[in-house]
Formats: sequence, structure tokens, C-alpha cells
Amino acid sequence: MEYTRLGKSGLKVSRICLGMMSYGDPKWRDWVLPEEDARPFAQRALEMGINFFDTANVYSAGVSEEITGRTLRDMAKRDEIVVATKVHGKMRQDPNGRGLSRKHIMGSIDDSLRRLGMDYVDLYQIHRWDYDTPIEETMEALHDVVKSGKARYIGASSMYAWQFAKAQFVAEKHGWTKFISMQNHYNLVYREEEREMNPLCQDQGVGLIPWSPLARGFLAGNRRKQDWGETTRAKTDPFAQEMYYRDSDFQVVERVVELAARMGHKPAQVALAWLLCKQEVDSPIIGATKMYQLEDANIALSIKLSHEENKYLEEPYVPHPILGH
Repeated sequence: MEYTRLGKSGLKVSRICLGMMSYGDPKWRDWVLPEEDARPFAQRALEMGINFFDTANVYSAGVSEEITGRTLRDMAKRDEIVVATKVHGKMRQDPNGRGLSRKHIMGSIDDSLRRLGMDYVDLYQIHRWDYDTPIEETMEALHDVVKSGKARYIGASSMYAWQFAKAQFVAEKHGWTKFISMQNHYNLVYREEEREMNPLCQDQGVGLIPWSPLARGFLAGNRRKQDWGETTRAKTDPFAQEMYYRDSDFQVVERVVELAARMGHKPAQVALAWLLCKQEVDSPIIGATKMYQLEDANIALSIKLSHEENKYLEEPYVPHPILGH
């Protein structure tokens, strides 16, 4: 396994992050694995040298955090792993049960730590932008979370570049903790982040940890226009069906499949290798419900694409509306 600093911080993370959204309560999503089926994935990830694990309070309504905590406590030393979680989504029905207000952040970090069974998280991330809360209130609350020892660093997720720049400016202006990472939507069939967010983060030393690096499995090359595909995830993931499945998306996948065949690799390995070769990308977040998906990610680290091969994969891309914010 390769390791890198997360942005310009001193935090060292594996070049592959295991996303824990896939583990929790199958009642939440049909493709989610229960705890007994999830544990072998965490074990194999640790054996591979993965030290970075990402979850969120809203995944399976908190069950993902519970499974993440129990599993990692049994299998790893706390100081040797990097655990990330998120705050923003609805966790209760009352008016303060979601968002990035001081009230919700302070309550949510305590709830997440209780579910994880940990004293702190390494990376506490805002899951989306909150249009109803002043960013000054959010950044001061996050700063206080760090100063209280409940989080070591803070990060952000999908938003517009101007919003991220504003948040960083507010933190710097007041001497508060700044974000060290951006978890954004970025893959071969969704490259809108290359316009502003990725260059901003590279310039400012903010690490990128893209979510959905394989477009929720779309880049594995097994999706179909007429019936979505064979897998449970393909048939029961309306979020993916809304974001992908354009004609141009299939044209990109066709090139991935063709190049992978020529190279003797799987399409998913090549698509992930393309992302890993981007200088600004530190650690893509991989979801795995089948063990070979973890192995594919490991193999992708060793695949080096030439300039011509990268250009071949990128040529069919057609601009998309903003997706995933």
C-alpha cells in the first residue's frame, strides 16, 4: 500500500480509503451488507495496508458508524487508523435535527463518537453546504470541536468552489481551524470538478478524497441502458440512474472497457487508475460489497496510464449539469 499526506497537513493516509456506507442496515438500502458480512472487508482492508475509513452519521441512520466502530476496535489499534465521519443530513425530525448549526454540530459529534465507541475522530467533515446557517457559525463550531479534542482535523464535501473558498477565508480571518480535505464527486464520467474545485484545492494544499470514483459501479462496465444492469446495486440505486446513463457516459465506459481489454485489466481497475494518476487526488473512497472490488482497487495502484491512454479515456466526455451537491 502507498501512503500520502492528506493535502498539506501532516496526516498520512493510504492511497485507498474504504468507504463504510456499504455496511449497515439492509433496510436502509438493498445493497447494504449487515455487520457479519461487513467484517471481512475491514479485515482484508487492514491486511492490504488501508488505514483510512470513511463513514457518516446518516449512513443507515447511524448503524454504519456503529459497525465501523465495533469492527475497527476489534481489529486495529486506534492510533494506527484514520477514521472519518460526517455531519449535515437529517438525523431527527425536529427543526434542529439536521444542518450545520452550532446546536446540530455539537450534538452530532457526541452522537457519532458514542456510536463509534471512540474518544475522537481523525477527520470530521461537513457532508454538504447549509444554506440556512451562517458559515461563520459553522466554522466556529467546527473549530471548537477540534479544540475540544473530539476531532483532529476537519474536511468538507460536495459544494461550489466559491462556497469552499468562503469557508476557508472565514476560518483564516478568525484564526479558526481550516479544512484540510474535500470529498467531492469526481470520476471519469463526471469531471465538472476539474473546472474550479480541483484547481482551487490543489493551489491551496487541500487534499481530494473523491466519492464515487467508479460512478457507483457504472465504470465497471456492467450497466445497460434498457434495464440498468444485473447487480442489486444497479437495479436499486436511483441516485446512480439520475446522475449517469447518458449516451456520452456509455461512450466513456466503452473506451474504458476497450483499453482495459488491451491492457489485460478489468475496467474498474483502469477507471480507478485514471483517478489515482491525478496529482491533486490523495485517496479515492472505495465502496466494496464483493471482495474482488477491494483487490481491484489495490491493483489499480500499480497501473500507470500513459498520456495517450488518459487522453483516449477522456475524449468522449460531455459536460454535465452539477450533480451531487
